Amino acid sequence: MSTSTVEEYAKTTQVEELETVTIRFCGDSGDGMQLTGTQFTSTAAIFGNDISTLPDFPAEIRAPQGSLPGVSGFQLNFSSREIHTPGDELNALVAMNPAALKTNVADLEQGGILLVNENEFNAANFKKASIAANPLEDGSLSAYRLFKLPITDLTLKAVEDFKLPFKIAERAKNFYALGLVYWLYDRSLEQTETWIQEKFGNKPEIASSNLAALRAGFNYADTTEIFTTHYRVSKAKISPGKYRNITGNQATAIGFIT
Repeated sequence: MSTSTVEEYAKTTQVEELETVTIRFCGDSGDGMQLTGTQFTSTAAIFGNDISTLPDFPAEIRAPQGSLPGVSGFQLNFSSREIHTPGDELNALVAMNPAALKTNVADLEQGGILLVNENEFNAANFKKASIAANPLEDGSLSAYRLFKLPITDLTLKAVEDFKLPFKIAERAKNFYALGLVYWLYDRSLEQTETWIQEKFGNKPEIASSNLAALRAGFNYADTTEIFTTHYRVSKAKISPGKYRNITGNQATAIGFIT
């Protein structure tokens, strides 16, 4: 990128300060949305935001891929002030397929950010989700700020040097999507990079491909100017001390034994 391009980019990309943001990641049960949401949550917590989350698991065990009952989601609310709920209306929605879009878009605020994986928007998946027309083209999403990206294709391109089988390579698409959202909300990749290296330490090719996808998503958002604004949520004023990130089930169990 030339100096003049950098200067032009700095002028066109704005940073907006927000007090609270509610995001939901959703997709097929095999798309890694729980992991994606958990990683964003950990990053927000380490940064110093107050957080509250709501995982949403599929209605059916082993529901057909791409079907409405097979949608998995993870919602998180992160803030610069004290919060007590995972949020109501969504500020941003990441939908990895048509079924995820159909079952979640009603919760997105007017003018909210809608990021979709357009590779999954095809006739076969429309049929599985009982969708008559392509919602990316029929104007039904005009109330939202729609960003349609070929996330699967971009992921495969990012990891092609690792020569992985297709099914393994395309699994990294959740990390690509996470990289995009990290850039959008001015978050560091460091915590997730460390987690990937520790989690897949005995599978170096998987670790490397996931890292490549994460960084590629972040860099794509940074260099292509698809977003004219990115957002910053400052640290919350939290009393000094030692804190843990726990689930509701863990909190209940701790309550039983204390």
